[in-house]
Amino acid sequence: MSMDRYYLLGRSGLRVSPLSLGTMTFGKEGTYGGPWGSTEDVSRTLFNRYLDAGGNFVDTADLYTHGSSETLIGKFLEERGDRDRVVVATKYTYNATRPGDPNAGGNSRKNMLRAVEASLKRLRTDYIDLFLLHTWDRLTPAEEVVRTFDDLVRAGKIRYAGLSDVPSWYAARAQTWAEAHALTPLINLQLQYSLVERSLEHEYVPLAQTLGMGITTWSPLGAGLLSGKYRPSEAGAHGEGRLNSAVGGNQLGLFTERNWRIVSALEQVSKALGRDMSQVALNWVATQPGVGSVIIGATNPKQLDGNLAALDFSIPAELRRQLDEASAPPVPFPHGMFSNPYQLNLHGNAAVGDKPAGYSPPVFTGAAPRVG
Repeated sequence: MSMDRYYLLGRSGLRVSPLSLGTMTFGKEGTYGGPWGSTEDVSRTLFNRYLDAGGNFVDTADLYTHGSSETLIGKFLEERGDRDRVVVATKYTYNATRPGDPNAGGNSRKNMLRAVEASLKRLRTDYIDLFLLHTWDRLTPAEEVVRTFDDLVRAGKIRYAGLSDVPSWYAARAQTWAEAHALTPLINLQLQYSLVERSLEHEYVPLAQTLGMGITTWSPLGAGLLSGKYRPSEAGAHGEGRLNSAVGGNQLGLFTERNWRIVSALEQVSKALGRDMSQVALNWVATQPGVGSVIIGATNPKQLDGNLAALDFSIPAELRRQLDEASAPPVPFPHGMFSNPYQLNLHGNAAVGDKPAGYSPPVFTGAAPRVG
């Protein structure tokens, strides 16, 4: 599969692939390393294979494999000699190297400035395309984060900024502060999203669409639950045998009755389409509202090739409905009051909408835009 379509990330001019290469397991050291990490040779093969297929968006963080992920990416970029073609996203927050030092972690200006210099050195580059706050630390004011992002852009250290794994109110506060003070806007929210984790739909999707932040999603296969490894059809009529055996080792809380129904629906839809379960799961995420790019990972070239082919087909409306219904999350208060039936009361049962169809037609220079 060759990626030949690129889309703007949020309200920016940055063009990125709809599938981003996740490099959390590049390297064998520290966090996410060990038996799950990839050797340098395997990591290089995956990196080159992704870029040769047309991908241009690579995601990492200073935390991943204790910095080895960034180090390997820097080495691979230097070997290829095409740094400017690749959109490199990295993240800061975690104290992975200096235990006991409170200022070597968190979201403060001090730690951000320390982290960006360290990432630049490991990546062997003089700029980072997209720099993200990795996780909310519950302490640092959004104003401090936004101000420091702006300083880094003005200094040429980073090109764009974004947030990962933060409360929706914090993201809204940060973006509004940036807009009000003419500072560098945030163009990206990186969040967990999959058929089994749809919590972001109620708050984050409308927030991102309204305030100009494209969503990049991590764990689109639900920590492997949607990869095809688990198949209800192979565990009896209702899958109880596989589910019951899995619950015993269920450290992540994934093996629930609800999730098993989702896996069952995914298996049925995949069979109808003649596609791998993982491909259908990735396709569903990539074509959901607000999603700018899906972060994919792989441990071998065959797995990567399968993931890269996830956008080579469309999910028909009826099959998409099956997936939507099986995975529909509960509606938290007060979102039930924002549904069409309830909202009709606000307008005296008159039909009211935002803009007519075609009011702002999409811009696409290719043969056909992505479905979804």
